[in-house]
Amino acid sequence: MVTRTILFTLTLLCITLAGSAGDIQSVFAESEADYYRLDSIMTPKAQTESRAANWKPAPGDLVLEVSGIAVLDDHRIAVAIRKGEIWIMDGVYEEPPKNVTYKRFATALHEPLGLIYKDGAFYTVQRSELTRIRDTDGDDVADEYLTVAKGWGVTGHYHEYAYGPVLDHDGNMWLTLNIGLGLKKEHKSRAVTDPTLGFSQGRWRGWGMKCTPEGELIPVCAGMRSPAGLGVNRAGDVFYTDQQGNWVATNSLHHMREGAFFHHVEALASMSLPGSPVKGIKEIPNGLPFPEALKRMPQLKPPAVWFPYKKAGQSATDIMLDDSGGKFGPFDGQFFVGEFTQASIQRVFLEKVDGEYQGACFPFRSGFASAVLRMDQGTDGSMFVGLTNRGWSSLGTASYGLQRLVWTKKVLFEIKEMRAQPVGFELVFTKPVDRKTASDPKSYKLQSYTYTYHSSYGSDEILPRNLEIENITVSDDGLKAELKVKGLRELYVHELNADGVKSKEGQSLLHPDAYYTLNRIPKK
Repeated sequence: MVTRTILFTLTLLCITLAGSAGDIQSVFAESEADYYRLDSIMTPKAQTESRAANWKPAPGDLVLEVSGIAVLDDHRIAVAIRKGEIWIMDGVYEEPPKNVTYKRFATALHEPLGLIYKDGAFYTVQRSELTRIRDTDGDDVADEYLTVAKGWGVTGHYHEYAYGPVLDHDGNMWLTLNIGLGLKKEHKSRAVTDPTLGFSQGRWRGWGMKCTPEGELIPVCAGMRSPAGLGVNRAGDVFYTDQQGNWVATNSLHHMREGAFFHHVEALASMSLPGSPVKGIKEIPNGLPFPEALKRMPQLKPPAVWFPYKKAGQSATDIMLDDSGGKFGPFDGQFFVGEFTQASIQRVFLEKVDGEYQGACFPFRSGFASAVLRMDQGTDGSMFVGLTNRGWSSLGTASYGLQRLVWTKKVLFEIKEMRAQPVGFELVFTKPVDRKTASDPKSYKLQSYTYTYHSSYGSDEILPRNLEIENITVSDDGLKAELKVKGLRELYVHELNADGVKSKEGQSLLHPDAYYTLNRIPKK
């Protein structure tokens, strides 16, 4: 009798859960791939040389080390590759992409690290210039290469990468310039030196620049180490990512604006040049906790978001705004940030508090075939992901390639937003929560910490503190939870783990961790 009862109960439960196959998947899907499918358009099956000795421009031998992506229409994209070419690819939206065609459009570029398409022309930043590339005779091959802007230094150091452009809402094109790490004698002969601090670098190296529609190149902000990613939010503000290293505690996302200085002091080699908006820095607060360094150096600005090392990537790259209106899932208006070493992508929610951007980063999708360097959004909302590890170590089975990330239309259970409040944080979920678990302080863990601002490579998390969650209020619709927190600290990362929170259907958060950079505590 007991056995029959158990069997009947289990059968009833299965029928209840079944409703449809889609309902079952919605409840029990627990992997990233259930929600975001990864399609490979072109990836080698194993590690290879960056370019084989017998390379020739044919699809079977093309080494697609993607360094820039520009979506053209609902059939085609253009990709720049680091060996200095631009290729037009057709059929990339097909599922599966079995009939992709390749057309070489441009050649002889010097390591282009970005690509946009505007008014019938491609724009890319080469190592020494911003270039416009056009086909003027209609044969689908570029025949015009025009220098739009130049004027930054190139000493010959290998690390002097140049990235961009991205287009802001006023028609300006923005670019970023790497620091040359460890300049030698032959490089220094072509460098500039600040007379006050004595730093030497190539002209404007470590700076963010913008080129106006009239072609004027304007230095905007300084202090960049390896600013590999650029992006523009819906408000038209421009952001860049930086990578951990000397003076850079961990990966970071920054709001670019006039006169701001961020991290790397060797960029100040150009501080005394005509046109520099960064002025008056006479000493560097080396070896202080970052909040204290900010007090000592008014020109130093905090990042909008810190990415805690290894927890949220090891080498940040490109920035993509989800501007799909919901075609890519529930994160419309948020940033996605590429990750080189871990071959993954992070998600970023931003808000502006007292004039300063801040927000939270979340894990999003791992498992790419190689290092994620470039991203762009297709016309259908999907994400094209360009890969190349350039010989540096990264997860994955390939050295390069192109993949496409597609939302499966299943709604995942995630923390959609984490917002600062005067006495804590508001969490916004993608699905209604189970009120019992979401209102239980034991379902959460919260700590805060900061980093050391110093000349050494990276920084440990310092001054950690566990924070008490005093009270939790769940909204009537179950989509929000307000956490009253004791001991918030400005300019500290607040790391949240919500592993105990369940959805109304009993589902765990796919990614229970969030990392909020609290630059300003809201006053109300």
